[in-house]
Amino acid sequence: MQDKLNEIEKAALESLTSINDPAAVEAWRVTHLGRSSALMGVFSGLGKLSKEERPIVGQAANRVKVALEAALEERSKLVKAAVLAKSLEEDHIDVTLPGRTRHIGRLHPSTQQLRRVLDILAEMGFQVFTSREVETDEYNFQLLNFPPHHPARDMQDTFFIEADPPTGSGQDRGDNPILMRTHTSPGQIHAMRKFAAANPQDPPPIRIALPGMCFRYEQITARSEVQFNQVEGLAVGKNITFADLKGTIADFVRRMFSEGARLRFRASYFPFTEPSAEVDVECFVCGGKGCQVCKNSGWLEILGCGMVHPNVLMNGGYDPKVYSGYAWGMGPERQLMLRNKVGDIRYFWGNDVRFLEQF
Repeated sequence: MQDKLNEIEKAALESLTSINDPAAVEAWRVTHLGRSSALMGVFSGLGKLSKEERPIVGQAANRVKVALEAALEERSKLVKAAVLAKSLEEDHIDVTLPGRTRHIGRLHPSTQQLRRVLDILAEMGFQVFTSREVETDEYNFQLLNFPPHHPARDMQDTFFIEADPPTGSGQDRGDNPILMRTHTSPGQIHAMRKFAAANPQDPPPIRIALPGMCFRYEQITARSEVQFNQVEGLAVGKNITFADLKGTIADFVRRMFSEGARLRFRASYFPFTEPSAEVDVECFVCGGKGCQVCKNSGWLEILGCGMVHPNVLMNGGYDPKVYSGYAWGMGPERQLMLRNKVGDIRYFWGNDVRFLEQF
């Protein structure tokens, strides 16, 4: 057995001296130190030896194994060094090649669309005016012609900010609860009062756009979310008519979508405007044929509008006998869906990088 171990060691070391590449080194390890190698066969046969022979042969086999492993490690280092030297000698590094580009952040698609809307309105002469997201019931509803118990309050399910939320959506309360604004329309009152305060006897005309986030406690679907951006438009002055409103909206739609974009006005109802209308654009997702996004109607609502109600003008500090005005509220995400044929509004807040990177 000792002679056999010497032969195994000699043959293995002789074959190792001619190895010059990593693949051959690995093959040598499998052949001479693997489970099926002759050396491992000696270890497997120890149980068949006598008690006197077993420790002698075991020690000799361990010595051969240690010697082969040390030789393998030394040869591996030599082979790796040779491969590296050859690579450095033959291969060339082009230091003029550009480095790896860094992935930089981008504006959210909703922010991009919001800025696009405001750019168009700025070209049309509208000034940006911002207002707060946390409002009082007075500004969000009452001053906009939503008195307590008004059924139109049911159109906008509200997030109330209270430790003990009121029953009946806060309509039965005599106080003024705090809430997350359900639309940007409270900004109309803030803006009119600010402008009217400069000259209460003869308030200046107004032409403003009010962007911001709105919040509604609604069922999330392909068309609706609990949070969404809105852009409120407000123009107040003397001799403003519904024709001015239609012309403004038509011009905006042509600038936003295309010269040939089809739109329609539908009579509607909003407590803070009279008369009121909703504006639809032909669905760009299905081309007017009907789909999930447009509820198979072929049209997609992009905004609600109307002439500012006399009560709202009065609450803002403008005499409705002298002044008139128009207002609208539009959703940038819904317009973005039209421009890019996006079938589900939930993608905008799903934080899926594959979707966001397309913008």
